[in-house]
Amino acid sequence: MDASALKDLQAPLKARYREDPGSALVTLTADGELDGTGVACRVRTATALAEAGLHPATGGDGTQLCSGDMLLEALVACAGVTLRAVAAALGLEVAGTVHAEGDLDFRGTLGVDKEAPVGFRDIRLSFDLQTSADAEQVATLVKLTERYCVVLQTIRSSPSTAVAVHVSGGAPA
Repeated sequence: MDASALKDLQAPLKARYREDPGSALVTLTADGELDGTGVACRVRTATALAEAGLHPATGGDGTQLCSGDMLLEALVACAGVTLRAVAAALGLEVAGTVHAEGDLDFRGTLGVDKEAPVGFRDIRLSFDLQTSADAEQVATLVKLTERYCVVLQTIRSSPSTAVAVHVSGGAPA
């Protein structure tokens, strides 16, 4: 997609959001099912049903998705889409790959060591780009990608998160 096509696609949305800021607030949702066997959760994506389970470092057999991997995959997807959109807006031709990796101490997750953190300790995002853009253009591309990547900014800002539980009836038979 070139800059003109992207601008034409987004112009009416930007205009509406300027005129009615409330219309820009969208609540995204995700749902999971705890039915089935084993230690797993089925998550419906836009195109498929994904089953998440235990990572091999916590006793899983590696046949199910790991939610930690899924977080990194969401980061890669968002960063990649954002980079491509920014590149289009800047009129830059860019190809290549996006990579994310994160360090976990599974002692925390398994309750082996109460001082060990639960969750990612460090996350690294990298781009391996093929482009004829100069160093200044690439720096601008990356700066804007970081600024506008929803998943990256969410991880960095650690938004307020609430947990609610609703209980009904007994356990299923």
